[in-house]
Amino acid sequence: MSLGAEVVRGWQGTDAPSYEIINSCVQCGLCLPSCPTYLLNTRETSSPRGRIHLMKAVSDGVLDVLDPGFTHQMYECLDCRACEAVCPSGVQYGRLVEPARFQVERARRHGLRESLLRRAVFGRLFADMRAFRSFSRLLWLYQVSGLQVAARRSGVLRLLGLAGMERLLPRVPRRFLVARGQVLPPVGERRYRVGLFAGCVMSTAFAETDAATARVLQRNGCEVVLAGGQGCCGALHVHAGELQGGRDLAKRNIEAFERLELDAVIVNAAGCGATLKEYGHLFERDPEWAGRAKAFSEKVRDVSEFLAGLGELAPGMASLDVTATYQEPCHLVHAQRISAEPRRLLQQVPGLRLVEMQESSVCCGSAGIYNITEPERSRRLLDRKMGHALATRADIIVSANPGCILQLQGGLQASGSGVRVRHLVEVLDEAYGGAAGRTRA
Repeated sequence: MSLGAEVVRGWQGTDAPSYEIINSCVQCGLCLPSCPTYLLNTRETSSPRGRIHLMKAVSDGVLDVLDPGFTHQMYECLDCRACEAVCPSGVQYGRLVEPARFQVERARRHGLRESLLRRAVFGRLFADMRAFRSFSRLLWLYQVSGLQVAARRSGVLRLLGLAGMERLLPRVPRRFLVARGQVLPPVGERRYRVGLFAGCVMSTAFAETDAATARVLQRNGCEVVLAGGQGCCGALHVHAGELQGGRDLAKRNIEAFERLELDAVIVNAAGCGATLKEYGHLFERDPEWAGRAKAFSEKVRDVSEFLAGLGELAPGMASLDVTATYQEPCHLVHAQRISAEPRRLLQQVPGLRLVEMQESSVCCGSAGIYNITEPERSRRLLDRKMGHALATRADIIVSANPGCILQLQGGLQASGSGVRVRHLVEVLDEAYGGAAGRTRA
């Protein structure tokens, strides 16, 4: 039974999990060894086929959409899509769990506190880049003013239950990357004209990574356009069951890029890239936007995908005497099926030695805001990842998604390790001389 609410049998209205996709699962169980939550507790309900079985029960009107067991499993899932990559039947699991969460949120009666929080986060913070930059500026002031040190030493964060969440905050730089239509010229002859998707977290907390991305693209013959009007990709909205908010953000990004005559739209965050590539799915039932969304998504390329597609990188890289291991972001390796390309790029850096870690493609436990909503499971996944990463004895861990980078940094800090985490393009940029001295051991 649902908790204090009327019984809601079956899906309500539109944006329901596809019954056809649900029935495409043959319950073979080959996904189980790839599912992070199943690896943690080996419970059938914590596996993809177990969750699909629950979705079928709701579809058939047997189970209440607000049944505690059902809602728990929809949010215990990391939405990492590892099951998709190994499924012999090609079940599109992401197209099930995200609409299922939307159905839960549609039926659920939020309390005042949660309603206000969701409205502030999804309706304001991530919906307006001016608000997001203002919030990021406050975080910068908190960090550089001494307030952060004082708050940590006083113990007030522990008393408020915020210590774990606060440790996940990125180190916010003083300058942000604000896309206003700037056009950055290529180094040498122009080969391509590309747009850089700046993102929300990437253009603020990871602004230096965005700048490094632009420099590496320029070094490889790209004219880089910073489209004005772009904003958050909508990934967090979609993962949290806020599909309409995700669509509103998608429309803004489509409009920002679609008339710029670009060869590609480049993204350097795996989670953003997976969402941008699935705009066509978000609007498949909208005749006005379906074609525009599909055309936009077809141009989206992860930066590693694009650069590896050029063949050999442009010459001019200096030698980096460093040993690196690569951690695969879930939404790059599973959702976008990009795995070999980042490795090929790292292998082109003179002097860099690439050492593989075990279970590189198993989720690190970040998964959007999973490390906040499910801290205990997130910590167990992080501990597993840290064990494998540190066993390589690498000087740096390379990844390609902000959430993964913050999660790994937190794990390294907790372990007292001197190993550092770098974004892939930062390593390439340093080799080209754009950020000298940051990676060298």
